[in-house]
Amino acid sequence: MRTTLNLPEELLLEAMDVTHVGTKTRVIIIALQELIRRNRITELKKFKGKIDLEIDMDVLRSRECRS
Repeated sequence: MRTTLNLPEELLLEAMDVTHVGTKTRVIIIALQELIRRNRITELKKFKGKIDLEIDMDVLRSRECRS
């Protein structure tokens, strides 16, 4: 999809520099992916301590892989 954006050039160039990404398009894609990832993590943290999965980690660690 093509989109016209008005972005601060210094900000874009700095993002490209710190990420070692060579194109403006790629650095914007990475930034959007990171924004989504961080938001998902924040949403998952809301469930901390609220879900009882009743998992016995000793049983999980001792089971053998079955192929």
